[in-house]
Amino acid sequence: MALDSHLTFTLALHGATALPGADACLSPYSAASALVLAHLAARGRTADELGAVLGDDQGELLRAAAELGEDVQLAVANTLWASDLVTVEDGFQSELVRWPGGKVETAPFKTDPEGTRERINADVDQTTHGLIPELLPDGAIHADTRASLVNALYLKTAWRHPFPEQATADADFHTPDGVRQVPTMHLDESVGYAHENGWQVVRLTAEGGVETVILLPDGDLDPAEAALDGPALRGLLESPKQRKVQLSLPKISLDVRADLDRALQALGVRELFTREADLTGLTEYRPLWVDSILHQAVLRLDEQGLEGAAATAIQMRTMSLISGEPLEVRVDRPFLLLVRHAETGAVYFFARVVRPA
Repeated sequence: MALDSHLTFTLALHGATALPGADACLSPYSAASALVLAHLAARGRTADELGAVLGDDQGELLRAAAELGEDVQLAVANTLWASDLVTVEDGFQSELVRWPGGKVETAPFKTDPEGTRERINADVDQTTHGLIPELLPDGAIHADTRASLVNALYLKTAWRHPFPEQATADADFHTPDGVRQVPTMHLDESVGYAHENGWQVVRLTAEGGVETVILLPDGDLDPAEAALDGPALRGLLESPKQRKVQLSLPKISLDVRADLDRALQALGVRELFTREADLTGLTEYRPLWVDSILHQAVLRLDEQGLEGAAATAIQMRTMSLISGEPLEVRVDRPFLLLVRHAETGAVYFFARVVRPA
């Protein structure tokens, strides 16, 4: 099932990119979108290795998650930036335009790599409403780069039940380094809640078909997180029932970059990054392989709602993402957090919060 594959992929990528004991944030939606498109371009063992990490086809789920209500600001772009030296296969172009914001752009990678980098960054900056102004750092594109497959995502929505701003105050949060005071929001409301298998689960509904799920372990986060797998995560996400809750939750501001090429190689995707890569579903131009996969995710939660942006760039080169007594839930120690599409379950953002800002 596509959702099980998506959740398994989410945990695998999180595990391969998150530094021990540190805050982490990624967009499984963005990363999976870029990698599913790369899988469409791949053939032979290159495709097999990508398929093993992605699992069942996530394409339909990812495309459906781009359909949200009118009360949400959502922007998605899936762009293949191709050198004028590369002829893109008609079949790949036909698949790409089926995706939200799917398009092919021509750029002078060989003759003006820096200008091409600036152009791609400007496009991502525009899609993400300024939250990711420079996805590609200096040197990310060079004269041997022939294509860049980029997914960009922006999401902003309001809580169905906002946190009263006057109730926000500094409160204790237990980090691995000791107790620190962090700005903490408070909500007394009926929300989704469950206590299952060593986790408290809180589901906050936002406008337009978006929800945030907080996973607070009973004990230390590290061993609880390590024991999670796709089916267990899905069980937790499906467990909440409406319950009157007095919730304390830190305000959140995360901005995390990750090199997904290293993570994917650790997960078994190897040929894609070698001169033996077969990307002939994209173009007959060879040799062509993936030089790097850059990812950045930004996520902010406050009293009014949430705002997030993410981008993933795959650089391809050649030779030279109900009632009862109120229950008090104090999110005052490290926890996991997901922002997801309520209908399909697709995960826009997955975060580990250890040291709230």
